Amino acid sequence: MPSLSSKAGSMPASPIRKLVPFAEAAKKRGTKVYHLNIGQPDIETPMVVREAMKAQDARVIEYSNSEGMLAYREGLKGYYSSKDIQLDVANIMVTTGGSEALVFAFMSTLNPGDEVIIPEPFYANYNGFAVMAGATVVPVTAVIDNGFALPPISEFEKKITNKTKGILICNPGNPTGYLYSKSELEQLRDLVLKYNLFLYADEVYREFMYEGAVPFSVMNLEGLENNAIMIDSVSKRYSMCGARIGAMISRNAELMSAALKFGQARLSPPTFGQWASMAALETPQSYFDGVVEEYVKRRDTLVDGLNAIPGVRCPKPQGAFYCIAELPIDDSDNFCQWMLEKFNHNGQTVMMAPATGFYATPGSGKNQVRLAYVLNVEDLKNAVACLKEALTKYSGINAN
Repeated sequence: MPSLSSKAGSMPASPIRKLVPFAEAAKKRGTKVYHLNIGQPDIETPMVVREAMKAQDARVIEYSNSEGMLAYREGLKGYYSSKDIQLDVANIMVTTGGSEALVFAFMSTLNPGDEVIIPEPFYANYNGFAVMAGATVVPVTAVIDNGFALPPISEFEKKITNKTKGILICNPGNPTGYLYSKSELEQLRDLVLKYNLFLYADEVYREFMYEGAVPFSVMNLEGLENNAIMIDSVSKRYSMCGARIGAMISRNAELMSAALKFGQARLSPPTFGQWASMAALETPQSYFDGVVEEYVKRRDTLVDGLNAIPGVRCPKPQGAFYCIAELPIDDSDNFCQWMLEKFNHNGQTVMMAPATGFYATPGSGKNQVRLAYVLNVEDLKNAVACLKEALTKYSGINAN
């Protein structure tokens, strides 16, 4: 048999999806599984989107321009303006989800062997995107003690070498829900300018902010016109994960021209998805107000419930809909599999993502899990009850 590529061997399995076979087996046994492992909201897609798709009567479903439909890009320009982010249409390239946006950004800026510094824990697929580009992820570890705030800039600076090409952040964060302040972002700005690096910013959770918090975009950091790259997506904002529409955004004209060549190679982003996303731009503010109100209830139900369990601690997120919880266990991979394979409480169990997959530092996250509070309040209460019971029965409890 011919050998596979080294990239195939290096590509990590998703900690979010790798336990799916065990969850499916549990369901076949009749166990109800609460899926807190993946950020798939159960919030309804806006009515304006569903009505627009029902009314769509195109006779031919054509390719769009490789950079996306002009009408949609103009609509996005208006959306960003409403968020006090002033852009030209030329700064916006529509992609097949936020994932492709970051892949294109990496492919356009990184050579094989280059390094990208990322605060960990981070969205697990960043590892895979780096593998695609032949780059290496260099972690700087954030800690649960301060809610996973940005690590000291001195820790970033220690990791910079002649191979370092950029720093990647997610704001507000997946998997922690932490919101970087303007001051923290300005510190990163100064560092990337000092070393002539790119600053990649995944800002897909912009709409999910709590207690009146307001996110500050890297696109509004002065002096980063040639350094800042913003990644965006409609997936979570409008509960449209299956539309697969995102955007890569930068004021660096040379970079955008390079990324377009990758876009031309894949022809165009999905036409149906762009139609749906254009309609989504008409979503009323009342939709987002209701969604945020609901997520606050869900966050408080889950996080307060977790913190009430002996030996568990979980910082309260300021944004997004994820949290990292520290449990009194010795191995989160084993524990999460055991929950699906061996445990049930009143015919129910919980699927979580082991936090080991959100760290690049070997051995990190062994006593942590990521949970997504994307289920209704009653389901979250039941999930917390399952987890509390499981921790009284799991043999790998850490007594420290």
